[in-house]
Amino acid sequence: MTARLALLALGAAALVATPSAAKPPPRFQPDPSSVIAAEIAFNRLAQSKGQWIAFAETAADDAVMFVPQKVMAKDWLKKQANPAASVRWSTSVVYVSCDGNLAASTGNWTRPDGSVGYYTTIWRRDRKGRWQWIMDHGDTLATARATPEFLSGKVATCRRGPQGAMPPPPPSGKKGELPPPPDESLIWTADVATDGSRQVTVRMWTGAAYETVIDDRVKAGS
Repeated sequence: MTARLALLALGAAALVATPSAAKPPPRFQPDPSSVIAAEIAFNRLAQSKGQWIAFAETAADDAVMFVPQKVMAKDWLKKQANPAASVRWSTSVVYVSCDGNLAASTGNWTRPDGSVGYYTTIWRRDRKGRWQWIMDHGDTLATARATPEFLSGKVATCRRGPQGAMPPPPPSGKKGELPPPPDESLIWTADVATDGSRQVTVRMWTGAAYETVIDDRVKAGS
């Protein structure tokens, strides 16, 4: 009887463990509104807890920013004191990848002294589905960009690349099952020149070609 109970207990444990071990990675809908919500929460956090605290709490571990040189964001942020009043910003447009895991947002910011500028932020979902920023940059402007009447969100067309363009994905560990191919529907680059100038570009796949949707150029010394 004791042996039988032990076997039943082992079987129950296996049933509990198996679904967890075989659980596929979460998949998300490409939802621009969730990115807009993350931006609004980010801005509110900056006003309530402090500018650099908000940046640190919403950044991924590998996030980068420009001050104006490129730095690892969390390393730089932990050395900064919050300004007396935070910059405020508002999003104008959001672009989201086909798989819903990457996004780019851009809009205007205003400092307490009245100076204005623009920003672009690249967002990535973490394993729990939360948006974290992985790149943030911006620049001052003499005059603020025109603010659209309505926020807009655009979703990239799915792209898996031409035949043979990408190597086959590695096995997932479960026999006969492969993970989805990498999503290249939304791509971004941040190039920094030796003089400190930089260019941040975001391109979105339209189904026929890549369209450049963000092309920020910052002069040296900005």
